[in-house]
Amino acid sequence: MEGFLISKTVFTSCELGVFDVLLGAERPLSAEEISQAVGASLDGTQRLLAACTGLQLLNTHQDYGRVFYSNTEQASVYLTRSSPLSLLQSIQYSSRTIYLCWHYLTDAVRSGRNQYEKAFGVSSKDLFEALYRSDEEMVKFMQLMNSIWNICGKDVVTAFDLSPFKVICDLGGCSGALAKQCTSAYPECTITIFDLPKVVRMSREHFVSEADQRISFHQGDFFKDPLPEADLYILARILHDWTDERCIELLSRVYKACKPGGAVLLVEALLHEDGSGPLTVQLYSLNMLVQTEGRERTAAQYAALLAAAGFTNIQHRLTGKIYDAVLGHKETGKDRRPKP
Repeated sequence: MEGFLISKTVFTSCELGVFDVLLGAERPLSAEEISQAVGASLDGTQRLLAACTGLQLLNTHQDYGRVFYSNTEQASVYLTRSSPLSLLQSIQYSSRTIYLCWHYLTDAVRSGRNQYEKAFGVSSKDLFEALYRSDEEMVKFMQLMNSIWNICGKDVVTAFDLSPFKVICDLGGCSGALAKQCTSAYPECTITIFDLPKVVRMSREHFVSEADQRISFHQGDFFKDPLPEADLYILARILHDWTDERCIELLSRVYKACKPGGAVLLVEALLHEDGSGPLTVQLYSLNMLVQTEGRERTAAQYAALLAAAGFTNIQHRLTGKIYDAVLGHKETGKDRRPKP
């Protein structure tokens, strides 16, 4: 129960803008000042500030018997809107979307199916039509992905030396945050973000500017439309959305489009080989149940999917963070795909 209460306390503090108000003030504020700034009751604000202090998200300062509050460094870095490492959008997506799906976790476990229809009243037959059920929801999801790769992106794109791959295609590249990490780590590469037309439109409007000259876009559905030829394909948090059969279908399309000597990089949260952890990834797998058709997997399970599509010399690297990397290669001049 305590975990639920903690998460809702953080969700509410971020939604009200408590940490933004304190950052903007540039001095400690009283509960009265904060309650007025966020438009909340004094009593409720005092209780919320006390809980945030207990969570070590706020510092307290005593002055002539009065209590004043300021952000801890952790709150300023991760919980304010203006911080480059902000998790605010991720937190808001969790509060407004993921939590609603998890309300139906029991139903998901019983049925083995995601719960978008019960949570939002929209059909889940087309996964991304449900995820992107409105422009507002789409931008929220893209902001979530943006915040994740701003923090974790460098680790996954440098887990292997990708410098030999000059032409890169980021399948389902969404906001372009991971593409930006690639162009920063590998100055000689160019990257094409392949995503649905409406995602590309939103990315151009909100996330990728004309200044990002080495990043381009290609609109399409990666299950249906031709994929651009590339030296390296990146699938970051893509395969965990899908069943094994759909993963092999997509990876086979990638293999066919990939240049000889090229490769595919999977970025996923890896389970231990015996499934015993990490706890975060086990919980993510439950989240995949309530939200998608997929699951989290072990490195060996991803290697089996890659091998089934024809990739060889498959390796994985643990980053020590949430997301890890799996790299598979297409041999020069050879087609290693299993014959039907």
